[in-house]
Amino acid sequence: MRRVLLFSILLILGLAGSQLLPSALGAAFPALATAIRVLTMLALAFIMIHVGYEFEIDRTRLRSYAVDYGVAGTAAALPWLLCALYFVFVMAPRGAATEFGPWKEALLAGLFAAPTSAGILFSMLAAAGLSSTWLFKKARVLAIFDDLQTVLLMIPLKMMIVGLRWQLGVIVVVMAGLIGLGWKYLHRVPIPVTWPWVLGYAGAITLVLEAIDHASRLIDGTLPIHIEVLLPAFILGTVLARPAGHDPHQDDAREGHLEGPESATEQRVATWVSAAFMVLVGLSIPVLSLQGAAGAGGLLLHTLALTLLANTGKMFPMLCYGREATRRERLALCIGMWPRGEVGAGVLVVSLSFGISGAMITAATLSLALNLLCTGLFILLVKRLLRREPLMTNLSRGGRI
Repeated sequence: MRRVLLFSILLILGLAGSQLLPSALGAAFPALATAIRVLTMLALAFIMIHVGYEFEIDRTRLRSYAVDYGVAGTAAALPWLLCALYFVFVMAPRGAATEFGPWKEALLAGLFAAPTSAGILFSMLAAAGLSSTWLFKKARVLAIFDDLQTVLLMIPLKMMIVGLRWQLGVIVVVMAGLIGLGWKYLHRVPIPVTWPWVLGYAGAITLVLEAIDHASRLIDGTLPIHIEVLLPAFILGTVLARPAGHDPHQDDAREGHLEGPESATEQRVATWVSAAFMVLVGLSIPVLSLQGAAGAGGLLLHTLALTLLANTGKMFPMLCYGREATRRERLALCIGMWPRGEVGAGVLVVSLSFGISGAMITAATLSLALNLLCTGLFILLVKRLLRREPLMTNLSRGGRI
């Protein structure tokens, strides 16, 4: 559990830096902010390529994946809607519920609560030695699906604010194309998979997406074509062919303790990248502003309420998978889905870019920061819940996911 503690401390240091560096650096901070954003994308791409590499699809069990997507979509939609309703009926001025403007802002800002941080979740669960559990395999599917659901939800929400724009259509086409490629070429592309190559792939994806974003700003600076790095990196991982005789899930069975010098090196690099990612996610949190807040006490209550609503919405999987897992395992899965991070922070940045501000954004940012601070506690609670659970075989789980 030392790595969980280390990652938690790194998150806290990043959060502290996100609040102190802007005022300390002044005019020099925007350049650093750009570097932080690009490095965060690079680290997330590296992590998600590995997640995709370990991902498997049993084409005879497509119905179960449809169920997983429905569960993930619901677990993403409930926190979003609960927080949006709180913004409108509790935090907005009286009478705002009868106007369309506040609803648009609340629905976009409330989306910060929807996505589980796949990068943080996978890194923390692996650091806790839980990579061989049913929870890890199920969370690997649900977290990716609910992040995808969040990205898809952003498109109609942006349309409500800026109208029908060709840039949003391009994003939909690109995402559909990537999913199609992943389905057609699952683990069939024979290119190197050692860490220097994977880091190079992550860098290439980051540079291409940045170039697309920059080029689209030259055409129309009001709405660039911004594609989240999560999906392209994950899809690349899914199409990478595995060397003969190599099964990444055998590594899972040893709870991450790989054998051989090359495997040990791969593990060390992955750990360092995950550690850097924790700091970068913390640094990516927007600067908190108390402007428009109803006092420190009121802001604290709003923050706690939003955090409670966001995490309550993530409890939906507790009602599912009764034939696959015990009640304790399903509770651990729900708690494991609580961590938020880079995608939620990205939603807040998008909200700010559309002029949404005030107490609503401040409380949302504080809620996201609080959830980040508690990530280590969430993982410790998950491990405690699973401590007394008997380890089941893949056969008893109905096969790998």
